[in-house]
Amino acid sequence: MSVIYEKVNVCADAVYKSVYLSYFKLLRNFLVFKFGNVQRAEDTAQNAFVILWENCQSVTVEKAKSYLFTTAIRQALNQLKHDKVVLRFENQFQQSEIHLESPEFLVLEQEFQTKLELAIQNLPEKQRLVFLMNRIENQSYNEIAAMLEISIKAVEKRMHQALLVLRKEIGNI
Repeated sequence: MSVIYEKVNVCADAVYKSVYLSYFKLLRNFLVFKFGNVQRAEDTAQNAFVILWENCQSVTVEKAKSYLFTTAIRQALNQLKHDKVVLRFENQFQQSEIHLESPEFLVLEQEFQTKLELAIQNLPEKQRLVFLMNRIENQSYNEIAAMLEISIKAVEKRMHQALLVLRKEIGNI
């Protein structure tokens, strides 16, 4: 910028438009790279220019770029703080909803859990191992067969037998 603009504030339409055209894309791109959200970056950049306009009497042309970037970064950080508060509230709300079950349901659930654990413990070793690897560790039959060095058919048979025993002990799973 030339020496003429050093003491000029950005309130004049032509000066403000010049500042806008000079810095909007630069500011928006900076915010996209910094925070990773194009729509939010555009909104934040626009808001920074609104704030610049509202405070145009106190901002000179030579300080406009710095003012815009500082304002935009503060706004973006405030938005991130707000997002964290909202997320924390949603998590707390969801956790409190989880425990809205009746006391009877919670007792039945605990009894079922105990019954299931006991039934799994009573499975023969080979069936229990295959069942736990598949249902708890989420391993495929191929992975289990490779780890135990048995055929996939053997894994299928052991899993089938384990499920039959568990259904008999505690009902349908």
